[in-house]
Order: sequence, then C-alpha cells, then structure tokens
Amino acid sequence: MPDQSGATRAVIDFITGARWPEFPQDAIDIGKRCIIDGLGVMLAGSVADASRIACDYTRRSTGAIEATAFGRDPFRTSAAAAALVNGTSGHALDFDDTQLATSADRIFGLLTHPTMPPLVASLAVGEREGASGTQVLEAFLTGFEVECKIAEAIHPHHYKKGFHSSGTIGTFGAAAATAKLLGLDATQVGHTLAIAASMASGIRVNFGTMTKPLHVGRASQNGIMAAELAANGFTGGHDALDPPWGFFRVFSFDEGFDADRIIGVLGNPHTIVSPGVSIKPYPCGVLGHPTMDAMRRLVTTHDVKPEQIAAMRVRAGSNILNPLRYPIATNELEAKFCPAFMVSAIALRRKAGIHEFTDEFVRSEPVQQMMRKVERILDPEIEARGFEKIRSTVEVDLQDGRTLVEHADERYRGGPDRPFTRDELFEKFSECAAEVLGEAAVRNVFETVEHIEQVDDVMTLVRAMTSGL
Repeated sequence: MPDQSGATRAVIDFITGARWPEFPQDAIDIGKRCIIDGLGVMLAGSVADASRIACDYTRRSTGAIEATAFGRDPFRTSAAAAALVNGTSGHALDFDDTQLATSADRIFGLLTHPTMPPLVASLAVGEREGASGTQVLEAFLTGFEVECKIAEAIHPHHYKKGFHSSGTIGTFGAAAATAKLLGLDATQVGHTLAIAASMASGIRVNFGTMTKPLHVGRASQNGIMAAELAANGFTGGHDALDPPWGFFRVFSFDEGFDADRIIGVLGNPHTIVSPGVSIKPYPCGVLGHPTMDAMRRLVTTHDVKPEQIAAMRVRAGSNILNPLRYPIATNELEAKFCPAFMVSAIALRRKAGIHEFTDEFVRSEPVQQMMRKVERILDPEIEARGFEKIRSTVEVDLQDGRTLVEHADERYRGGPDRPFTRDELFEKFSECAAEVLGEAAVRNVFETVEHIEQVDDVMTLVRAMTSGL
C-alpha cells in the first residue's frame, strides 16, 4: 500500500510531468469527443435562466477583456469570469458527461461530471494566452485526469454526507488545467493545490436549483484563480491533499482516502480510457438514464399509449433514489432529479430531450397526472448488488390488467460499452448548439474540435463558436 503522505506529491509530479506526446491515442480521441459534447451542452445551457443571471452578474463585476463567455450574446471578460459563466452554462441542463466507477463501493454520485471544469478553464486561459489546440487539449486531459483520480480516491462519505463532487473536486480539475497552460513549476503547483483546496465547495442541498450548475461554474473560476494566484507568488500550505489537515481527510469527515487509487496510477491508466466516461443521452441526472432507456424500450416494444397506463413503479437502489430525490417535479430543474418525470416524459412523448425539460412541459396537466401514477421503490436485491453500476427495473400496470416489466441495461447508451457513434454525437451536439449557432457554424465547430491538434491558435475555435453572432 502506498504511503498516504504522498498524494499531493503524486499530483504535482503528474501535472508538471504531463507531456502531449506521452498521452495515449485513446485518451486523445475520447478527449476530443468529450470536448465536442461539452461545448454543445454549454451552448445549449447558455440560454437557461441560471446562465442569463450569471452573465448579467459578470458583465457588471469585471472590466477585463481576456476570454469569451459564450451564448447568443457573447462577450469578453476576464478568464476566470468567463469560466464562471461557461462552467455554469455547461452544467445548467445537467447534460454534461459523467465519470465512471472502478469498484462497487464508489457510488456514481461520488464521481464527477469531469469535462466541464478543465474544459472551460483550458479554453478561457488558452484564449488569453494564445495557446495552440494541442496545448489546450494537453491541459484539458491533465485536468481531467487529476479531477477523476481525486474523485476516485476520496472516501464515499464525501458525497454521502452532502458534498457535490463536481463542485468540490472539479476545482482541482480546473486548477490543474490552468497550471499546465501557465507552465507552473512544482512549488507553484503545490501552492495551487492548497489554494484550490480552500476554495472548493458545493453541497447537495442545492440539487434541483440554479445553484447546482453554479457549483461547476465556481469550480472552474476558482481553479483558474488558484493557479493565477500561485503564478504571482501567492502561497498555500504544504500537503494540500494529505492528512492530517488536507483535502482528503477534512472533506471526507475524517475517513480519508484510498492511496492506491491515486498514488502511482495517475495516467496509468487514464480514467478517460478506463473505466471511461459516459456521454449523456438525456439532459438530467445520469442515474436515471438506464431507467429512461428501459421505459423507452417498454413503450415502443409494446406500443403502449399514455391512456393505457394505470400505474408505474421504478425499482432501484439507494444510490439512485437518494440523489433523484423529487417524488413530483414542479419545474424543469426538479425534473432533472425526479424519476417520476423521467418515465412520464417518455410515456407521453417517447423521448426526453431539451424540449421536454422545460417548465411549461413539466407543469402541464398530462405530465402532472402521469407523475402521480409513479411509485419509487427501494429494491433490496438491487441494493445488495452494489453501486458501481446503475441498476433499476421499470414495471407498468396497464388498464387491461397486464403488467409489463423492463430491466435497465447496464450497458447503457453513451457509456463506454455502448459509446455514441460519430453520427449520434453530432446529432446531440447539433441539437444543443443550434440553440445558439446556425447550421454552418455548428458543423464548423464540430469539425474544428475533431482536428484541434492542427489548430495553431485556439482563437480559431472561439471565432467558430461566435460566428454570425
């Protein structure tokens, strides 16, 4: 077992030692897919109320002109402020990707939405610094790996007792990406991690509200700020991650971390490759996605009409039912964490995309009536199988007395066992980006990211994302 006192040193060594030529091709290929997906959901989320409010706040509070906050009315601000806006937009629809677990005790919620903090930090700082596409991708992959390994290592109490990992641990992803782009030395990276540890925050009481995506925006902003302060000589404590007073012990309620999940395994393998990342087919909590796919198979296979449904039951473990905590949704933010809405939307429309996750649809009478037919059941057999996968069962009672049953497929769409094809990825990206960009610009952004290592200046991508606006 590795010495637990070495976690901070392991992260410092990885950040300072990461080199573009040494990243495996699989990590580069998947990384570009994550960036495409992240930019798409960010553009779609930029029209959400939470993003609009964050934009208004940012416009009033900073005069720097360094990086672009994206949306229908893009503007330039400081790199950290741009990351605040773009990170909030990127999580506003809960449509961004999800890190996967390596063992049954690492519940899904403990792990992060890994792409957004290192992506928006790399993009904002890269724009200011005139970085190449290769440099931005190198920084992104570095931050992604640091974020995922910290999330994998910390004890599950971190999440179980109320922290939102995408907010807390996402701060380190953004900080690592920024430190890489700024070329910080080992001492400066150590200070960056310490500053980031003191700025990390985000609690689960805010799930289903505008503050949940703000967690990701603030993680992105704070990560940049931590690295920028360290670059300017600002200091932090030694051993930012390690006991007795470092992040792992304090943020896990004294339970600490598993050293062998971070020491000696950073980049070996890269988490983005193994166990991989899940790109979401639905704009809501990933814990509900296999259930939604099961419901979709059930209604299409048996051609079930809404008026035929008498009752529905969603059977799952506590790892699903606790985070997806709303019995009945009253708005689209709550709907993202409401199994009753998830299956009701599919029962009514046979889909659940960005046009179903709206206040108007959630509050409509057919949806409200259908949700009241749904019962959530903690299933002891599913609970006993562990939490490293998303397991559930859907049961639908019909008016004619039949009961139809469909089990969630653990090989769910968007996961590494059933990854999106290029066409499926473009379809999702296009639907999202079309909220802001025209058809030609949508395709240009998609293809630019596919060949981002050939881009001399990331401003090429920035211009593509603001084309015609």
